Amino acid sequence: MRFPLLAPCAAAAALAILPKPTAGDAAQPTWPNGPASDPAFFPIAVWLQSPANASRYRAAGINTYVGLWRGPTEEQLASLKAAGMRVICDQNAVGLAHRNDPTIIGWMHGDEPDNAQALPDGKGYGPPIPPERIIADYQRIQAADPTRPVLLNLGQGVAWDGWHGRGVRTNHPEDYPEYARGGDIISFDIYPACHSHPEVAGNLSFVGRGVARLVDWTGGGKIIWNCIECTRIQNPTTKATPAQVRAEVWMSIIHGSRGLIYFVHEWEPRFREAALLDDPEMLAMVTGVNHQVTRLAPVIHAEPDAGNITVETTPAEAAVAWMARRHAGRLHLFAVGMQNGPVEARFTGLGFSGTKDVEVIDESRTLSARDGRFTDRFAPWEVHLYRIPE
Repeated sequence: MRFPLLAPCAAAAALAILPKPTAGDAAQPTWPNGPASDPAFFPIAVWLQSPANASRYRAAGINTYVGLWRGPTEEQLASLKAAGMRVICDQNAVGLAHRNDPTIIGWMHGDEPDNAQALPDGKGYGPPIPPERIIADYQRIQAADPTRPVLLNLGQGVAWDGWHGRGVRTNHPEDYPEYARGGDIISFDIYPACHSHPEVAGNLSFVGRGVARLVDWTGGGKIIWNCIECTRIQNPTTKATPAQVRAEVWMSIIHGSRGLIYFVHEWEPRFREAALLDDPEMLAMVTGVNHQVTRLAPVIHAEPDAGNITVETTPAEAAVAWMARRHAGRLHLFAVGMQNGPVEARFTGLGFSGTKDVEVIDESRTLSARDGRFTDRFAPWEVHLYRIPE
């Protein structure tokens, strides 16, 4: 998970995002020693953090570590086990010696092989690692332990064809279906709130776009995760707001992501490995949304059932992405505004006549739906989660 060269955010560029993307909710494989298959479990992770902070991350609703610095080591695994934290890590000698340890729930397959790769002795960059090599390495990792999934994290070219960090493979999205053959869990990272390029900067919809593309490229046959920004990273002046981070989380889930990885490092104004833990406002929001996602995990994992639901917006060119689930005798609609501007959304085709109350989850308000339709307003990038009795 490398980091873009960042600068203050610029104006957002418009992207065509379908109001209701095709989410990857086909039956997914499970592994005897992999992430819990319990529908009440939703993987929420942090990237490359010290096990010394595992208890603090657990309190924030995080249940998984992805990556361990120069690990795994015996000490790292012991610390994570003591904190009740699971980990996806490199398949080194220590990791393989812990084949029967439930602390390890997956193997890490390197990071961003789709980006240009540094040449020896700092002599510039060569091409990305070819997909066929990634596939071969995946088969080697899988053969050594087929009881756990292999996580492959890709770079921002998943969402942004113009990412120059791919070198000679810039503007070649056709590479990605091949890369996706090199893992069981396919993830990617892009951090638009503190991005430098005008095409991406401030345009959170790139997060949803990348998830939707991975779902499409894998035909719903792989588990899709993605990374979420929550610090300045390398941007000295701009970072995501708590509301923007919440939008990225739900935008990811609505478009088909089934696991989140928070990137919590920061280099500006000084290096902090666990910058999220030093930011009370952001930590409070992340904790709240993590517990919300966990509470709603059985709904997220339920079978899609959109029926005849449609969403119309004002202005017409605005987009509201959404997903629908029927769970425990109630219809759930999760929706997010996909632009940096207000929008009114009219939900229709909910499948009932007469009047019903629409609970707006965790907002202490209700709406009235009549004959299978209701209307709500969204501030820029705002999320609303609805529950309607059947």
